[in-house]
Amino acid sequence: MQTLDKPLSQTDTLTIAGRTFQSRLMTGTGKYRNFEQMRQSIVASGCEIVTVAVRRVQTHAPGHEGLAEALDWTKLWMLPNTAGCQTAEEAIRVARLGREMAKLLGQEDNNFVKLEVIPDSKYLLPDPIGTLEAAEQLVKEGFAVLPYINADPLLAKRLELVGCATVMPLGSPIGSGQGLRNAANIQIIIENASVPVVIDAGIGTPSEAAQGMELGADALLINTAIAQAQDPVKMATAMGMATDAGRLAYLAGRIPVKAYASASSPQTGTITS
Repeated sequence: MQTLDKPLSQTDTLTIAGRTFQSRLMTGTGKYRNFEQMRQSIVASGCEIVTVAVRRVQTHAPGHEGLAEALDWTKLWMLPNTAGCQTAEEAIRVARLGREMAKLLGQEDNNFVKLEVIPDSKYLLPDPIGTLEAAEQLVKEGFAVLPYINADPLLAKRLELVGCATVMPLGSPIGSGQGLRNAANIQIIIENASVPVVIDAGIGTPSEAAQGMELGADALLINTAIAQAQDPVKMATAMGMATDAGRLAYLAGRIPVKAYASASSPQTGTITS
């Protein structure tokens, strides 16, 4: 049996805005039952990029008090996000706060921001116009912008053209666990993108995580499916393994889909009576 000389994560790295990561799974910090469960889950997932909701930390929202100090930021890369912002103006302001927060925690060169502009409180769908407006301004200010968007191929290309470091199409609504409802559009985005494509939101199971990577996504961002699982640490482990498995399957190249059977045993040279 042929084996890899090195783990996949050492031979197939992810690069965003010039920074290289071994893991292709990003995780969040929200919705966990307690900080210890969060810490153990993040370690178990193998992730290196962790999102932090800037507004919730700044305002000491319930469950977020002391969050910034709860993790070892010498081993993890903070991805401040603008969750809770309903307009481009709000998101720009919060992104600036996030960059300062990263600096205070020792990441002086961290200019990453996960851009979310979400005026809709029921379905939590991102505002495409506000997202594009905020992205243009933040890129001008030197941010590496990772925008959260609906699975809209045209918007994804526009965001890439204004200088975003990635595009992050949703698989289905945040926290819904509906899986990849937008797989066809995500596939179009992947085929046309020249920046990393990160599937963000909606993934509920490891099989869905693997499916996303098999489509050719560069990475996944998973929060609720891990944090709200009955055993978050086990689910985090499974999601990390599924991300690697899906990526390896994509690199291996699947067989073509056929409308008819194809025998796996040879039809010539067989023993006859």
